[in-house]
Amino acid sequence: MIVPVKRTDRGKSRLATAHAEDRRELALAFALDTVQAALASSAVRRVVVVTNDPGAAAFEALGADVIEDRPDAGLNPAFVHGAHHVTAIDPASGLVGLAGDLPALTTEVLDLAFSGAPPGRWFVADAAGTGTTTLGASGERLAPSFGPHSRARHRAGGAAELELSGLARLRRDVDTEVDLWDAVRLGVGAHTRDVLTQQQLRQLA
Repeated sequence: MIVPVKRTDRGKSRLATAHAEDRRELALAFALDTVQAALASSAVRRVVVVTNDPGAAAFEALGADVIEDRPDAGLNPAFVHGAHHVTAIDPASGLVGLAGDLPALTTEVLDLAFSGAPPGRWFVADAAGTGTTTLGASGERLAPSFGPHSRARHRAGGAAELELSGLARLRRDVDTEVDLWDAVRLGVGAHTRDVLTQQQLRQLA
């Protein structure tokens, strides 16, 4: 499993929180909850976090492998860098790229996706229906094309779309305030829940 994490001091600029530090805390919490859900899956051999974030030690504390984002050229090069790392140390492993902003993700939902994944390349679209949150490849290159309108690009590239019911938590990436509160409605992980509680308490102080 490969999870790129953008430097959290630069990420989530579309969240309408009052302070940059609030956005940084939330971005890190989203990624930690995503990684924790993946690590608990019996179908995942390892989770590789690709990041240059100063908070990278937090991912190692959970049990993830952390590698430097040497391309430092955006999301898709980070996925490719992580895929090369996984292939070098475990050539028989399948590859799965996972967005790092899925705070409502649970291990059970991730396992459901794995159970329904077809051979070859496959993907899960985001909640908006235009992007991608998950891309898998077995016996093939990962060939990521994440970003705006990536659903269409992954389909055009031959990846099969996974359309199981019950994947709302895997589809719910968070870029905006509306996305965040939809994730809260679904139920977010402990890291995100704690940060939201702390931020609410600060606002009341």
